[in-house]
Amino acid sequence: MNFWNNIYSNFNPVAFELGFISVHWYGIMYVLALLTALGAAKYFVKKDKLPISEKELDSYFIWVEIGVILGARLGYILFYDPYTSYYLTHPWQIFNPFSSTGEFIGIRGMSYHGALVGFVLATIGFRYKHKKTNIWLLLDLVALSVPVGYIFGRVGNFLNQELVGRATDVSWGIYVDGVLRHPSQLYEALLEGLVVFLLLYMYKFYKKFDGELIALYGLLYSLARFVAEFWREPDEQLGFVYANWLSMGQLLSSLVIFASIFLYIFLYKNSKKRF
Repeated sequence: MNFWNNIYSNFNPVAFELGFISVHWYGIMYVLALLTALGAAKYFVKKDKLPISEKELDSYFIWVEIGVILGARLGYILFYDPYTSYYLTHPWQIFNPFSSTGEFIGIRGMSYHGALVGFVLATIGFRYKHKKTNIWLLLDLVALSVPVGYIFGRVGNFLNQELVGRATDVSWGIYVDGVLRHPSQLYEALLEGLVVFLLLYMYKFYKKFDGELIALYGLLYSLARFVAEFWREPDEQLGFVYANWLSMGQLLSSLVIFASIFLYIFLYKNSKKRF
């Protein structure tokens, strides 16, 4: 286990250089996450013979990807960044990939819950433009596809040596700056990605109404995230937000849990009215 414990000392988060641009493994994993999610969606459309065209799916993918990127970055600035006021007064710096010295460092700092808000707004915009689309059926497809890609996203966090776990003495821990820590990013890849996908995939055969899977996704992901946060080190600039145990991720996940339950009840009652 010695090599594994010290993997960060023997691993370069930069995959290769393109002139002055450093291509990180995280960026590669992010692209793989997007392509895998889209590929999974197209697979399920074909396999389940869903009434969704490839053109419609590709168009929706572009909409939500823009929403996710904008939401993830803005969400991080609002929820986690210690320099929120600076970015709000210097908005052109929000997506500036260069440091003050001119070094290319990429865009750092993304929030899942900010991405979720961006995703919802993009979906509303897409639905407004494409009024004939069965948006709840499309969202159920998203519920099945996103967890597959999410696995790559969390592996990217691990390779980028960020969002590290809490200190531990378990034999599979990873040394980070001399401290043995849980590889919590991999726990999240397992819980928030693989486990959520398997549960939704098995349940889809019992689906009772359109929108049910996306409501369950919000609930299952948030429960998995809430649990995984117990192994994840709280953000240094925030620490715990309540009672020395509740993290910002857990607080936001709790809100999504309630929102998902409300959405499920709302859709369930409306589905009954149609019959």
